[in-house]
Amino acid sequence: MTANSEAQAGKIVGKTAAAGFQIGVRRTLPISPEQMWSFLTSSEGLALWLGQFPEPLTIGVGEPFASSQGLTGKFTVVKPALQVRLKWQKPEWSKPSTLQIRLLSDRPDKTTIAFHQEHLDSAETRESMKLLWEDVLQAIEHKVKLIDG
Repeated sequence: MTANSEAQAGKIVGKTAAAGFQIGVRRTLPISPEQMWSFLTSSEGLALWLGQFPEPLTIGVGEPFASSQGLTGKFTVVKPALQVRLKWQKPEWSKPSTLQIRLLSDRPDKTTIAFHQEHLDSAETRESMKLLWEDVLQAIEHKVKLIDG
């Protein structure tokens, strides 16, 4: 089905009945899942995808967070070197989205980092989050090259 015929059929790109608008982006990098997890949960890594924190952040199931940039939420799944899932909300949003980061690997020297966000309120929010996560992946890739190099 083409994009035009989907639009005619009433389908909107990125919208599902169960999860509202959603977006997913991913990139494979030359780093182990354990190294990637270590970076993502470091203050430098957290600053890229979650913001900066005045106090060290506790990453555990049920732990709330509030970044200096105003992002708020709560961790709902934490599986070191595999997955983190959390409620994630910008200050101007009326309700939180769900953000999941998965680390996928079948080799010790390569990891695909996948961001998936759902329960977004509109196509415009979906597009802005797509751009954000693409920028975050680019920044992570740059940092990983420094780690790996």
